[in-house]
Amino acid sequence: MFNVQVVRPRKPATSETMYQSDETDNEQASLVSSQSIKPSPDTLTKLVKRLRALVTKLLPVEVDYKSINDPTSRVITPNVISAFVDAAGDLGEALPYCLLRAHADFMREAYLNPADFGENRGRAVACEVLARRIVHQNPSEKIKSLMSTRYRHREPDGDISEASSALEIAIDTHCTIFLSSTEAQNVVRALWDGELVQTLTDQDDIQYVSYHESRQAGFWGHMNPSRISVPRYQNFLRIVIWFLFLAVYSQAVREPLDLLDPNHTVLDVWEIVLYTMGLAFSLEDILRFYKLFKYATYRAFGFWNVVAFITDSLLLAACLLRIAGLCTTGDHSSTLRLRSFQVLSFVAPFIWIKLITIFDGHQYVGTMQICVSRMLQESGIFFALLSVLGIGFLQGLYALDVADGSSEGPSLLVNVLVQGLLQSPNYDKFSGSPVGLTLYYLWNVTTAIILLNVLISLFSSAYAEVVEDAEAEYMAFFAGKTVAMIRAPDSYIYPAPFNLVEVFFVAPFEIFGLRPQRYAKLNREIMGIIFFVPLTFIALFETSIVKKSWMTSWLGQDDEVDTENPDLLDPVVEGLDADKGLEISKIPFDELVKRFPNTEQSMEATIVKEIKEIQARLEVLTTKVERLHTSHLP
Repeated sequence: MFNVQVVRPRKPATSETMYQSDETDNEQASLVSSQSIKPSPDTLTKLVKRLRALVTKLLPVEVDYKSINDPTSRVITPNVISAFVDAAGDLGEALPYCLLRAHADFMREAYLNPADFGENRGRAVACEVLARRIVHQNPSEKIKSLMSTRYRHREPDGDISEASSALEIAIDTHCTIFLSSTEAQNVVRALWDGELVQTLTDQDDIQYVSYHESRQAGFWGHMNPSRISVPRYQNFLRIVIWFLFLAVYSQAVREPLDLLDPNHTVLDVWEIVLYTMGLAFSLEDILRFYKLFKYATYRAFGFWNVVAFITDSLLLAACLLRIAGLCTTGDHSSTLRLRSFQVLSFVAPFIWIKLITIFDGHQYVGTMQICVSRMLQESGIFFALLSVLGIGFLQGLYALDVADGSSEGPSLLVNVLVQGLLQSPNYDKFSGSPVGLTLYYLWNVTTAIILLNVLISLFSSAYAEVVEDAEAEYMAFFAGKTVAMIRAPDSYIYPAPFNLVEVFFVAPFEIFGLRPQRYAKLNREIMGIIFFVPLTFIALFETSIVKKSWMTSWLGQDDEVDTENPDLLDPVVEGLDADKGLEISKIPFDELVKRFPNTEQSMEATIVKEIKEIQARLEVLTTKVERLHTSHLP
């Protein structure tokens, strides 16, 4: 998606490029204003530093960050917004990008310097709010350009950063305020639906243009392999593939029951398919981990990344044990085969829980996923305390166990401690040792009364934080999901398990020096064959017959309120009602609006404004009284 780094050398995009055709040269107008002059990284870095200095002057002391985001905030006023717009000079199009870059810098300083965390967090929120308000003030035709234009800046170590856009930085730094705006969500939705697609520029950079073919071409014009990379279609394809993977797994774990022959020395068909798909998912997850650490920070490595890592590791371990069992003979082979299926059985809970990540495009499921992830992240304090206490009690009980010169092994003690943690203590184990029983009592009291209540409070606070701002959190999550689906170091996207075809049969041609034009044509042909069935459904969906159906028209109605059309603001009654003398606009719309309070200003700003008006009147009155008094003097 965004921040796509093309690591392979490319020539200028041609008619055979995945996202361009001969018919769209005049139709696809770039939405990233790539024809305009882009500032150099050094120039943008200077602007970022200037904006940071301005924000520091604006907020020299700590301010509650919630008040900064208030629509009628006394901090982010229209005059402040105007000042920051003027501060950018001729670099107005890069202003949102630079503000979000300043936001990232302030947050980094907040984590590096806990003593000033409150001040820097408030400044970071101010940068984010300013970026959102400035984007909102721009004309609608410039929104996508402001969001998706990709810039580079000079990093603190002197290197030039990877090209990124305002939307990309907002996703990487989890800017929920910016990403929950209407403008950001419109761009995200355009990317999700495939209305915006990526193309290569003459400088081998990525830009985003409108995809007009889907509105004008016929059925065969929609059979474009590039459409398989559209996030919406990728998401649906992944759902189908994951259910197929679950079916394959269900059959593979039955192999020991169906094939009881002890001399069975070959892999079952279901096993082959299972481990092949597992390899494809592992490669996809490795690429995802690479993107996390390359474009974001370690804080982006969350709970579901851990689940994916565990799932891939278990599948790999089961596959290696199975292959090792096939390579040996005798009882050792049977043992390895048994261990393989025992490890494979542990995969079941993880692949089923990953269904949540498959259906997270729906708001309810996505919000639930965010809640679970945040709650488990916040439980880090609990597990840290539990680990320290567990090691201490284990060592104490082990010392008592070996005091008589013999030991039953630490594994039994670990089992007893875990039983106590899970509210099923085994007190009979230490019935013969008062000191050991006392230690065990203390362990159960510590875990059941103190640590578990700490865990409950952490879960409660994390859940409350997510639910309090659930819509904004989900919008930020959805934006990140959309971006991640196309954010790859490759121009051609093969969803798993088809990525194995690219790795083993397509990519080698580029390594061996195949010309870019021929390589693009090869990808188109292979993707057209592999994804023929999905592309057929996509073409049917995108044809004019489907687009013009009554349901699509009904769902796609524009409900935006027009506040500029005088015919809507002051409607004229016609027909029989006009003959009866009925009238709607007896009082003009503008006169009605004058009765409204100014909701763009806070109560404090309104009071200050009224006080200044009264002060101005008093000064005029005082001047007149002084003149009158002077004129009557002898």
